[in-house]
Amino acid sequence: MCGRYAASRGPEDLAGVFEIEKWEPEEVLAPDYNVAPTKEVYAVLDRPLKDADSPEPVRQLRKLKWGLVPSWSKTPEGGARMINARAETVHEKPSYRRAFSTRRCIVPADGYYEWVTAKDERELEVEGRKKRQRKQPYFVLPADGSVFAMAGLYEFWRDRTLPDDHPLAWWVTCSVITTEAETTPLAVPPAEGPHTLADIHPRMPLMLTPDRWDSWLDPSRTDPDDLRELLAPPPAGLLRAYPVSTAVSNVRNNGPELLKELEGPEEGTLF
Repeated sequence: MCGRYAASRGPEDLAGVFEIEKWEPEEVLAPDYNVAPTKEVYAVLDRPLKDADSPEPVRQLRKLKWGLVPSWSKTPEGGARMINARAETVHEKPSYRRAFSTRRCIVPADGYYEWVTAKDERELEVEGRKKRQRKQPYFVLPADGSVFAMAGLYEFWRDRTLPDDHPLAWWVTCSVITTEAETTPLAVPPAEGPHTLADIHPRMPLMLTPDRWDSWLDPSRTDPDDLRELLAPPPAGLLRAYPVSTAVSNVRNNGPELLKELEGPEEGTLF
């Protein structure tokens, strides 16, 4: 899954990486080292500019809210639960299938956090037979230090309780697509602890390599069967993971120190 991530790059940096043509200075976000659901986040998308003469899509960097609210929702309350969409079913789920066909985006990150969830522990927790232990968080990032481009979807939702000219009349929200975690060895395995992403958690965000960015963002591609080919996992060996402080488990903590690599799992944590 993807429940927290870090995003420290600013618009200038992201504009160069993704060839952004349009972004609004008033939508600049501060670096965030503990991005949590319902926060405002950056997303890259191709879409015609509002009130523009040309219908051609323009590569934009937009500020969206993390937690997708389908256009047909009566209220936005469910958005906090719709932060992730599964790659295996995104084309058929009512909440995601329309956005999958026409409103795809890239959510840029430095990397994402995941907490060790061993198979035996998951089974015992489901059965209610084991108290939840303090888990060791890991930070997962591209081994070469490049941007982690997470496949995403976005939607527009109209708040009918507000007039048309109200600045909050329209919500623009997003969700991150997840896939099965890699079972191949990490590019830089930790000295101790998990050696694959699947050892940490069974799911991971779907990372798009640069050769897929244009195809994924292209709004003219609407055939679900054609688009599903873009949901294939990236080549193995591109990611590394290392243990970080359990301070990241508290969403109120935020700062570059959360990304500091530990020599090993913290004492008393599950790994």
